[in-house]
Amino acid sequence: MEFIEQLQAMKIGQNTGYDYFLTIVIFVGLAVILKIFQAIILARLHKLALKTKTELDDILIEIFKKIKPPFYFFISIYFSIKILVLPSFFMKTLFVLFVIIVVYEVIKAVERLVDYFLRKYLEKNQKDPEANPHSDAMIKVMQMIIRTILWLIGITLVLSNLGVNVSSLIAGLGIGGIAIALALQNVLSDLFSAFTIYVDKPFKIGDHIKIGTDRGEVENVGLKSTRIRTVQGEQLIVSNQELTNTRIHNFRRMEVRRANFSIGVTYDTPAEKLEAIPIMIKNIVDRTENVDFARCHFVEYADSSLNFQIVMDIKSKEFGAYLDVRQAVNMAIFKKFAEQKIEFAYPTQTIFVNK
Repeated sequence: MEFIEQLQAMKIGQNTGYDYFLTIVIFVGLAVILKIFQAIILARLHKLALKTKTELDDILIEIFKKIKPPFYFFISIYFSIKILVLPSFFMKTLFVLFVIIVVYEVIKAVERLVDYFLRKYLEKNQKDPEANPHSDAMIKVMQMIIRTILWLIGITLVLSNLGVNVSSLIAGLGIGGIAIALALQNVLSDLFSAFTIYVDKPFKIGDHIKIGTDRGEVENVGLKSTRIRTVQGEQLIVSNQELTNTRIHNFRRMEVRRANFSIGVTYDTPAEKLEAIPIMIKNIVDRTENVDFARCHFVEYADSSLNFQIVMDIKSKEFGAYLDVRQAVNMAIFKKFAEQKIEFAYPTQTIFVNK
């Protein structure tokens, strides 16, 4: 008690010796607690995290382990000297340094979390044999954009604590950002559309797609445009924004291709042969490989023909296989009709002349 009374009676500046003694005690206590947390508690938590199936707890512990000892040292100093009466300029400077250090560590921690989730996405994407080979480039662009946004937020927080009028600064940046966004409107639209394509995956490289009247195989998905090799052989370059704003037919994802077509026979075909045509068509389709018969009906009295509608399901998503089956069925129908003396109709006119 005498020692404490002596410290309280000792005056150094605006603080007593007891105030300085408490500062030292708090500093040492915080430093020891933080050291124990980093060296012992985190080590035990790390061992427990290794036994779990998820990697998220591992990355969270790794984030805390990445924090360097100087950060804990500064935290201990900042909270220990708050009980002292010091010049306002010094305390303000210390507070700004505290904000800078905390913001820096928070941003680095969020960056590591973002990198973890993007890395997991990239690993999942690379396991897909049809994934875009430029996915790693897209991931790097996303990392750069997210880091830029995080650092802009951090700088804004620091400037706000320095007394800078952040509202006017944000307004100025907002006006400048709007001007830049308007100038780069098409580029940014294509860029965000590329992100949409990568995340939503409406198609992949190698898929056969149809956009409007154009169709072909996807060769490359870039940051601004997608390249498609059309069935005629030329390369079609389409902006990503156009792709996300239109309806796309993806033929790669269908399990079967449905063929729906009509044939017409002449009006002088006997009724018994008209009744036999659906059975003929069914037998022809059933004997053909990789195709299932759906239906065949006499559906229409046309101007120059009696029309039958034929529907069948071709068990292949490849366009070449689809054409092979159509050709085989068409040739078989042609031969069968020739054998049965059934004539295909074509536009004709019959003129009856009265004497």
